[in-house]
Amino acid sequence: MISIMRNRILATFITVHMVFFMTSPAFAALIPSMGSNGHTAGDTLQKDINTIQQALETKVVQEKLMAYGLNAAEVAAKLPFMTPDQIHTLATASNDVLSGGDGLGVIVALLVIILLVIIIMKLLHHDIIIKMSSLDDYSPADCAYIG
Repeated sequence: MISIMRNRILATFITVHMVFFMTSPAFAALIPSMGSNGHTAGDTLQKDINTIQQALETKVVQEKLMAYGLNAAEVAAKLPFMTPDQIHTLATASNDVLSGGDGLGVIVALLVIILLVIIIMKLLHHDIIIKMSSLDDYSPADCAYIG
C-alpha cells in the first residue's frame, strides 16, 4: 500500500512542479540585427551595394546590359530606390557572375580525372588500348598502346 501511495505522491509532485514552476513567462525584445562576424545589417547592405558595383564594372555584365538597352550608370542610379531584399538578391546574382571563370578550371579538372583513371588502371595492371578503326579492319598498326 505504501509503494502505491509513494508513486501517486511522486506523480502529483512532478505534475505540480511542471505546471507551476517550469512554465515561466518568456521575455523578448527587439535587438539590432548582427551577423555572426559582428557586422550590422547596414554593413551588409553596403557590402551588397559594393558587390553590385563591382559586377557592373565587368565586361560580361556591361555587354548584357547593352543587349537589353541599358548601361551601368542607369542601373547604378536605380540602386538607391531598391529595397534591401532586392539589393541582396541582385548582389547574390552578382556574386555568381564574379565567381565565374573562363572554363579553364573545368578543363584542368577533366584532365586530372583522366590522369587519375589512367594511373588507377596501371596500378590494377590493366592495359588501355585505343583503336583507330572499326572492328572489321583490325590490325595492330591501327592501335595506340598506352602503358
